Parts: sequence; structure tokens; C-alpha cells
Amino acid sequence: MSEPSYLLAIDNGTQSVRALLFDLAGNLVGKGKVELQAYYSQQPGWAEQDPEYYWQSLGEACRRLWQQVDIDKRLIKGVALTTQRGTLINLDAAGQPLRPAMLWLDQRRAEVRGRIKGPWGWLFKLIGEEATVDYFRAQAEVNWIAQQQPEIWAKTDKLLLLSGFLTHRLTGRFVDSLTSCVAYLPFDYKRLKWAAPRDWKWQAMPVRREQLPELVKPGERLGVISAEASRHTGIPAGLPLIAAGADKACEVLGAGGVEPSTACLSYGTTATINTTRKTYLETIPLIPPYPAAIPNHFNTEVMIYRGFWMVSWFKQEFGLREMQRAQELGVEPEALFDELVNGVPPGSMGLMLQPYWSPGIREPGLEAKGSIIGFGDVHTRAHLYRAILEGLAYALRQGKERIEKRSGSKISRLRVSGGGSQSDAAMQLTADIFGLPAERPHTYETSGLGAAIACAVGLGLHADFPTAIAAMTRIGRVFQPDPQAQRTYERLYREVYQRMYKQLKPMYESIRAITGYPQ
Repeated sequence: MSEPSYLLAIDNGTQSVRALLFDLAGNLVGKGKVELQAYYSQQPGWAEQDPEYYWQSLGEACRRLWQQVDIDKRLIKGVALTTQRGTLINLDAAGQPLRPAMLWLDQRRAEVRGRIKGPWGWLFKLIGEEATVDYFRAQAEVNWIAQQQPEIWAKTDKLLLLSGFLTHRLTGRFVDSLTSCVAYLPFDYKRLKWAAPRDWKWQAMPVRREQLPELVKPGERLGVISAEASRHTGIPAGLPLIAAGADKACEVLGAGGVEPSTACLSYGTTATINTTRKTYLETIPLIPPYPAAIPNHFNTEVMIYRGFWMVSWFKQEFGLREMQRAQELGVEPEALFDELVNGVPPGSMGLMLQPYWSPGIREPGLEAKGSIIGFGDVHTRAHLYRAILEGLAYALRQGKERIEKRSGSKISRLRVSGGGSQSDAAMQLTADIFGLPAERPHTYETSGLGAAIACAVGLGLHADFPTAIAAMTRIGRVFQPDPQAQRTYERLYREVYQRMYKQLKPMYESIRAITGYPQ
């Protein structure tokens, strides 16, 4: 019999970094996990982290993996990396960080100085999109750094996302997967490469092309594990590092949701709904689809920015009792939070939540805020917890319908992954609200599995992406809609949820004008 082959996937998310060992059938063989302090704030709204902290945690996750598994490392054929999106790191000429990484959660904004010049400027004015472009410029971390920390910007030799930083630490090369490029950078989402020299994005920020890494497609080689990286991680030196992509793209791939008729829901820190397509399709005008983890494909994504962060917020603010009980019983707190949900009927006895805890760009707009309506004396924190889960599912259903309207094609299947998918209660109410079966992939670690799939294809261990997806992904449990709950949710969604934002928008605008928040 031939020897088995294994693939190492490193998944550096917002709340943890995991070293995951998969076989060629997509089975998780071993796991080393290090919980992360997601970020620290020197000022309100800032979200930063020491880049060295990520590198040290990655090494520790690998060491924990090696302690857990007993295999010959010669059987590991390659490595792939997937990370959180939009986390930016400035490096000096020696490749050392100049300042803390700015996370995707960071809320500071740069000043918008002057207008975009030339034909682009005229075009944006003509089509009424100057506000959208100004939002891009205000959100771009590089603009804030150049304005507020010019001495740091002057020393910035390389500008990398977390994926590029860790790739450099692993291989010594300034290279990244193009599928990791989801950030406020001069990237051309339609052509899947850095923007052309005359693109307006070069006007919108002070970035120079030589500051950016080389980009390669998923499945292509980024380099090999260096001797220095091997000493730090225990990964064998010389192993190929194969390009994968950002965590959401890899999650879609690892869930096996690669047909346009299948929507992949990610119940993570950010909640998203994605479909995978061969063609470029803007679900919201001027908001691009993101690169998929399959070469030359796109993910049409609708995002609920704070997503299942709201569940973490609830646990921190209101869940002390369950967390203490879980510790006493020796079980995971999530099991007890499911008890909270199941103790409340579908619809949370009229409590409705709109999960816009962070504003959007278009739908919702910059003025958007979260809201909870329908309170009565019958409501407890259990009702609030269920209303959070229902509100997220309503918002993602709205995203599904937006994708269907723009694409002209129906979505008939749901795959749900991410931390929130481990809640049976969340899975069931998702099926009920969407009116579709909700399928849970066979493994919780779908972003790591997606990276492993790209690695397997890149090494020729599977012939191509369709073959690898068929071999390495499969459905675990399926949750069928409950007809009675579905009827309740259908009316609440159509008659209440879909009207909430339109009705509340003028009040959100007044709140913003009076308080200056969010600004």
C-alpha cells in the first residue's frame, strides 16, 4: 500500500490561529490552536495588534499540533496559509514592522483631501458616485498613516496584508495570493491583479507599486519554508508553500459551495453570504465581488460587518451565568446558549433586531445603526439572544435575494460554516427563515480545508479543483425547515424586517447629525 499524504493548513483568523493537518480525503487529522487577543485599542475605535504576536502565535499553534499528532513529517507534502482579510502591516527596508498592524475592525478615518482628477473624476461626478469614492479614501488605512504618521509612511518599504507578512516570514519572499487581496489597496477586482497605472485608486492613496508584493493565483507556489521558519514552527524546511486565499474565500471552497445555485453562509466574526461565479458580478453597484479561492472565479458577497461578533458581545455582556455553569459542568458554553434559544419560540415573541452594529457603504448606508424593536415585559435576555440570531439570518436572507435579483439566477441550497454553524439552534432557525434546508459541512474547519484543497491541487495530489472538491468536501448534518416556524418567519421578514431600515433611516441620519457618531 502507498503511504498516506498530508497537507498542513495554517488559518490565522481574528480570534485564533490554528495549525491544521488534513489528509487527501478532507479529514482533519490534527489541530493546534492558540486563542488570540483579537486587538487592542490605544484610542476608541482603533483596532491594532503587534505583527510579531501573530508570528509567535503561529509558531505556538504549530508546536501544539506536533505534540498532538504522531506522524512522520515526511508524509506532509505541502503547506497553505489563510488569514483574516484587510489587516495591514508596514515594513521597513529590513522587512521589520514599523508600527502595529491595523485590523479590518479599525474604525478611524482619514481626511479626504481634494478630488479625483482627470476622466475618472468627471465620471464619478457624472454618475453620482463621489461619496462612494470618498468613503474608500477615508477608510484606506494607508491614507491615515500617511497623514497622521508621515515619518512611518516615509520609512515604509513594503505594504503587506497579514497573509503577505506571514508568507514573508515563512519563505523570505514578498509574495501573496491574489485571493487574499480584500482591502483598501489599489487592486483591480475585475482583472484580479494590481490596478493599472492610470486607475483612479493610485490617485486615491499614496501607495507605490514597488511597495506591494508579487501576486500569484490559488494553487500556485509562493515559495518554500525557510530554515529560519522551520526552526520557529517545526515545519520541515523546503516544503512548498502553496497560495490559497483569504479566510472567507477558503471557507466557501472548504464548504464545497462552488455552484452559483449554492449560497455559502459564514457565521463568523463577520457574517457573510457568498456564491461562486466565473463572471464578475457587482451585487451592489461599485462594490466589487471578491476573488474566489478557485482561479479566475469570483465570490459575490454580502457582508454583515459585525456578524457573530454580536454573539460574542452578548456572551460577554449578558452570558456570565452560562459561562460559569459551563465551567462547572465541563461543557462548552455554546451548548448552554443553545438552551437559551430553544426556550424561546420562533420570532422571539415579537422582538426584532436589525444587525447594523457597524454602518455600511450603500445598503445599509453610512448612517446605519443597529436597532431592536418590539420590547415587552415578557422579554428576557434569552429572547434577546434569539433575536440576534434571527436578525443576522434575516439580513443574510436579504443578501440572498439581492444576489438573486442581480444575477438573475435562483439560490436553491445553503451551506453554513464558521463558528456559529456549530449551534444546532442557529442552523435550525436559518433553515426556517430561508425556507431552505441548511447544510452543515462535515468539518467545522472549512477555511483551513479550503486552503488544503488549494494546496492539494497545486501539488498535483488532486488533478484539479473540481476533483479535489469532490474528494475533500461533503455534507454533514442537514436541517430541514419547520413549516410552522417558516410561516411565522415569512410574515415577520416581509411585513416587519424588510421595512425596518427604510422606516428608521431618517432617524439614524438625525442621530448621526446630533451625536456625530459614527464619524
